[in-house]
Amino acid sequence: MIRNFINFTHKYKIVRGMISYGLLWPCGCLIEQTIIEKRTFRNYDWKKCLRFSLFGALFMGPTIYVWIRLASVMWPRTDIKSSLCKAITEQAAYDPFAISSFLFCTTLMEDRTYKEAKQEVSNKFFDAYKVGVIYWPCMQTVNFAFVPLRNQVVFTSFFSMCWTTFLTYIKYIEIPHVDLDHHAVDIHFLDL
Repeated sequence: MIRNFINFTHKYKIVRGMISYGLLWPCGCLIEQTIIEKRTFRNYDWKKCLRFSLFGALFMGPTIYVWIRLASVMWPRTDIKSSLCKAITEQAAYDPFAISSFLFCTTLMEDRTYKEAKQEVSNKFFDAYKVGVIYWPCMQTVNFAFVPLRNQVVFTSFFSMCWTTFLTYIKYIEIPHVDLDHHAVDIHFLDL
């Protein structure tokens, strides 16, 4: 049975990424709940973990699989220069889509409205993206340069678990919305 499963995952490589994301994303959620929210096994939010598992398996696994396949066609070499090009392109093209989709879809999975999901993206996207600009190009350059193609999705999923811990923090932290009346603000740069 195990051999059949291994053969199945070798034949349909997308399944390996779906399984790894479906398992590692809720782990990232549990890490955040343990470290930041100070929860224990008795009071973990298991529904939140299930949402992360579903999002990881059904969205992240397939989309990162497609991205990595596309990147390997666009830049077939595995030298540092090509790997850096892949990583920077991913940061510019794929990551904004992935972060926005995460914030939007997980908000909808919480039975919140479309308008609330759009607001969630608006409020938290740039906070997440600023960290991703540093984190992902480093991880993906190593991935594209040194990890065999068949294992790149799984490699990415491990670092995605760390990323998910951060995204969970961003998702569930209350970021105050400051609404300034720009006409009422009077700033004096030079007071003589």
